Amino acid sequence: MATLPPITNNPDVRYLGRVLGDVIRAYGGETLYERTEAIRSASVERHRGNGQGSPDVGLGALDLDETLDFVRGFMLFSMLANLAEDRQGIAAEEGADVAAALGRLAEAGVDRDQVLALLDRALIAPVLTAHPTEVRRKSMIDHRNRIAQLMALRDRGVDATPEGDQVDEAIVRQVALLWQTRVLRRERLYVTDEVETALSYLRDVFLPVIPALYQRWDRALGARVPAFLRPGSWIGGDRDGNPFVTADSLRAALARASRAVLGYYLDQLHAMGAELSISSDHGAVDEGVLALAEASGDTSETRSDEPYRRAISGIYARTAATYQKLTGEPAPRPGTLRGEPYPDPAALRADLKTIARPLSAEGAGLLGTGGAIGRLIRAVEVFGFHLATLDLRQNSAVHEKVVAEMLRGAGVCADYTALDEDARVMLLRQELATPRPLTSRFTAYSDETASELAIVQAAAEAHATYGAACIRQYIVSMTKSVSDLLEVHLLLKEVGLYRPAADGALASAAVMAVPLFETIEDLEAAPAIMTEWFAIPEVRDIARARGHQEVMIGYSDSNKDGGYLTSTWQLSRASTALKPVFDAAGVGMQLFHGRGGAVGRGGGSSFAAIRAQPAGTVQGRIRITEQGEVIAGKYGTRESATTNLEAMASATLLASLEPEQLSNSDNASFAAAMDRLSDAAFRAYRGLVYETEGFRTFFRQMTPIAEIAGLKIGSRPASRKQSDAIEDLRAIPWVFSWAQARVMLPGWYGVGQAIAAFEDRALLREMAQGWPLFAATLANMEMVLAKSDMGIAARYAGLVEDAGLRDSVFGRIRDGWQQTHDGLLDVTAQSHLLEKHPALDASIRLRLPYIEPLNLLQIELMKRHRAGEGDERVRQGILLSINAIATALRNSG
Repeated sequence: MATLPPITNNPDVRYLGRVLGDVIRAYGGETLYERTEAIRSASVERHRGNGQGSPDVGLGALDLDETLDFVRGFMLFSMLANLAEDRQGIAAEEGADVAAALGRLAEAGVDRDQVLALLDRALIAPVLTAHPTEVRRKSMIDHRNRIAQLMALRDRGVDATPEGDQVDEAIVRQVALLWQTRVLRRERLYVTDEVETALSYLRDVFLPVIPALYQRWDRALGARVPAFLRPGSWIGGDRDGNPFVTADSLRAALARASRAVLGYYLDQLHAMGAELSISSDHGAVDEGVLALAEASGDTSETRSDEPYRRAISGIYARTAATYQKLTGEPAPRPGTLRGEPYPDPAALRADLKTIARPLSAEGAGLLGTGGAIGRLIRAVEVFGFHLATLDLRQNSAVHEKVVAEMLRGAGVCADYTALDEDARVMLLRQELATPRPLTSRFTAYSDETASELAIVQAAAEAHATYGAACIRQYIVSMTKSVSDLLEVHLLLKEVGLYRPAADGALASAAVMAVPLFETIEDLEAAPAIMTEWFAIPEVRDIARARGHQEVMIGYSDSNKDGGYLTSTWQLSRASTALKPVFDAAGVGMQLFHGRGGAVGRGGGSSFAAIRAQPAGTVQGRIRITEQGEVIAGKYGTRESATTNLEAMASATLLASLEPEQLSNSDNASFAAAMDRLSDAAFRAYRGLVYETEGFRTFFRQMTPIAEIAGLKIGSRPASRKQSDAIEDLRAIPWVFSWAQARVMLPGWYGVGQAIAAFEDRALLREMAQGWPLFAATLANMEMVLAKSDMGIAARYAGLVEDAGLRDSVFGRIRDGWQQTHDGLLDVTAQSHLLEKHPALDASIRLRLPYIEPLNLLQIELMKRHRAGEGDERVRQGILLSINAIATALRNSG
């Protein structure tokens, strides 16, 4: 076995670890501290190869109360270690910034005009979703972020905070607050809770960070770049499998977002009014500024010579009126002036530009738009009055039932569901060609149909209230046919968001129907479905007028369906096969990547993933879901958000403009090799998960899937149906459960068998060196293998009641892991995992000694719980351990 390099803690980890130890001693007592420290030291020494004995040493001495405190302590250490590493740039990737991308493109002969031309039609959108893998309460995240701010002061050698507290004492205070903060939620999250959590990131991080990033990119490109980076959200609009998302929750999500963004504008205007004390006594004032000042109604004698302040007072009054109109509440600081609400964000932007223009033109531009007013103008461009574009999503099966009921109620078709696909398309197109509505307020509809109709009505109201940018996409889950998309158009037509061709004008759709292709079979069918979609003249006209059509591809369900390697390859193949379909239709392609946090759900480096997309498929337009614990990890602080948004932008530029690195012959040989690897991996994965008798029982007894259902971490049910079938289980708890048991099966199973069966290892090594897709696939899998542990997994397997089933299935998993481990090292020419990624290696191995005792305690508590022990502390311990392990693993769901 290879000798692993020593682990060197970064100084922040050591410092915060000492602080946490002092807090545990102060609040938990010397005995708890000593027992915790003994277990920690023994586990660390064992993982460094310096210790002997069982990994259980010391755990048996803990009573239930001490167990709960011990688990909290290890969870908090992992949380603080994550913070320390993020601060030291562990998450940053070399060259993952726009300046570096511009340099690389320049070397390849791509000039800045070409970059600007791309950005003029580009869209990059991180889309926040509420999937339940963020197990930490918002209160915990707030304390973590405060510690990050205090550590930044400490870095600069500052002794005291602006409030006068000693920095080191303030850090201790925050860690003590963490220790005394309840970790677990007492009630299941509601949609409104998820909306508020997402808003905290959008308001506190995205709003200030994105305008500052644009300033950086303007300087790098020497021109004002178009507003191509815009955030999105699913929270409050994603109804697929979530009965708690209704028209009311959609309205609430939009109203709260509008309140947040308009409140931000008011704060910025207030600060700007204080700053722009320019007097007309010291020079001529622009006529546009004077006109705004005169129209403001500000007649204060003290500001009579300060036209900029008076103009801003008027803009503030109009923005406050807009706030009241859109939220139904008075502005937080309404002021004494009254103004007319702005009709749209463009009108607010125009007034701000009126102020900014002379500041740039006079005095050699010393007060130019690069300052606060420039950032506010950029914010209005990006965030409008809606903050983030909210997607709608529903399952195609629901639409089918709703449309059938609408057609039956209108006397158009007695049984729509009995029609074949051609007949459905013909009927839907006939109905879409006429403005006549199908629904009537005198017709009684089922609760489901009434709910869906209320959703589209709320969307239409939102367009009228906040502008069309508030809702752009309607995602259709499980798209199987063209009729699945036309059904959405029919629903939109009922509320005026789809308009038939009339009076020489083409048909139009204010909200785009977006197919979501999720399973392996769906991905294979995607090009044919999109070919049929664009063959419909009115559809093609709408797409061409818009300039693009979005297609969403799902990582989670394709992985659960076909395994890691097959999912990765089929997603790439589907993207490649879709490109000529879009080219033939004369429509730009916009791919929406439904990625999760774990590698088994498309997780890993966004920078590497975007760069690994097939040539010609990015085209400057890409949307990516950001889910669960990934949101806090990537966007928890302004610094981490800046790093990750910069990486997303730079990767998109490179993927769109950098010349193809591979020759046609290499592409062909690599693709043929991946076909063979994928087929072999698919057979191995399906053989284990779907064709092994008793596998679902093995999975449910080995992993804490049942216990995870008791963790109040999301508003959505764990399964789509009342069933224990793997097919019906959502991908999130599927991946999350395997991570808890340290198997990580969705991130690697089948790959080892595929590599072992592939004879040309030299070709695989060439692919690993020269093909970004294969390199990124192996890199993500390598991280998963490093976080898995078959020794710990064997302990979880001991929970399976049938010894024969346990030995048979776990034996196959263990052997598959070893094959994958050995095959990966061979293909990447390494002596041990992560040999070529020492920072990540150190990061993971630092955590392993802290995860192992948590796993062992979790197993013991699960045994007691499943045996019927009713002590509430047993259940609490299980849920705490789930939280702690997820925190330590970082990307586990």
